[in-house]
Amino acid sequence: MKIFLDTSTPNCYLALDDGQSEIKEYNWYADRNLANGLLRYIVDKLEDSSFTLNDLSGIGIKKGPGSFTGLRIGLTVANTLATELHIPIVGATNESWLAECRRLLAIGQSHQIVMPSYGQLPNITLPKR
Repeated sequence: MKIFLDTSTPNCYLALDDGQSEIKEYNWYADRNLANGLLRYIVDKLEDSSFTLNDLSGIGIKKGPGSFTGLRIGLTVANTLATELHIPIVGATNESWLAECRRLLAIGQSHQIVMPSYGQLPNITLPKR
């Protein structure tokens, strides 16, 4: 089972691909509840399809551009799962991210850790003291 995840906007996307049947796709509005609910959402959707986290064989994730916080939360969960489960993880940007992630996993690639791509340099402000 491979999962594909996009948390770059408040409207998140999860796809489950067991390689046998049609890809199951889910969209949900996470907004400010993403950190509290992302892992539980993934686990619930896997269980709905009679799978567990231990059945995962790869993760693809949209690494940007997008919401600073949304990307960080999604990438943290995805990178942690990949590390703990010893499975490959790949990331891609733009509208074709899903096709690119599927291609990379199919040829056995792994990025080890996926870093965010915000689309611009971060705008870090300093305290006014």
